[in-house]
Amino acid sequence: MTEPGTSDRRCLHERIAADLRDEIMSGDLAPGADLPSTMQLKARFDASSATVQKALQLLKDERLIIGRPGTAVTVRERRQRTMRPAAYMAPSAAGEPYRWLTEAAGHGRRARSRLLGVSEAAPPADVSAALGLPGNGTALLRRQVLLIDDEPVELVKCYYPLDIAHGTPIMERRRIRGGTPTLLAGLGFPPRLSVDKVSARVPTQEQYNALRLPTSLPVLRTLRVVYSDDERPVEAAVMVKAGHLYELQYEFTPE
Repeated sequence: MTEPGTSDRRCLHERIAADLRDEIMSGDLAPGADLPSTMQLKARFDASSATVQKALQLLKDERLIIGRPGTAVTVRERRQRTMRPAAYMAPSAAGEPYRWLTEAAGHGRRARSRLLGVSEAAPPADVSAALGLPGNGTALLRRQVLLIDDEPVELVKCYYPLDIAHGTPIMERRRIRGGTPTLLAGLGFPPRLSVDKVSARVPTQEQYNALRLPTSLPVLRTLRVVYSDDERPVEAAVMVKAGHLYELQYEFTPE
């Protein structure tokens, strides 16, 4: 409902899509369920057939629903994936792949990472502050995109202090067996604490293209800072995923 004294300036088809999107993501419209008919949606939103179809096309482009000629429009199976960051923070066992890959594969999916580049770079201000870099300081940047079933799901930029990265495989343009948590632990920097800051952002051009986003819906941006012994920051990662397709699950035990 719109609060008194306010107005929703979005086009009607965008408002219809927003309401249906919320029902899909909250589970009111379950995976495999039929959406209300065009006639029902016309009556509910006081909209024309063309406006309803325009709203449904947005949801199709976002891979939330499926519609075929002569059949009802249905909610896609596995429309939203739940990511559990704590499940892949610890170093992998010797010879094992990065925990993110095994966690995704455990749900019957094909997961892989594609390294986009390795270079020395000036981090964003929040990353620079997290790593304790001087004003014009640089860090080692590893850029990659994570894919599930060949669909890009997350754009990841990991920054490392140069004194830690220098002379190690972190600086090489190749994937690291077991992931950087395992490598850092082997270098004497085991992860002791991880702090996440999650925010919703409008996607940048880079994020929009890398994740093949259909619209400018918000993305989830996580800034994760990993600390080792003596509270030393050893990694700061900026992870971005499509907000309408993914949710984060954190579990806490009361002290």
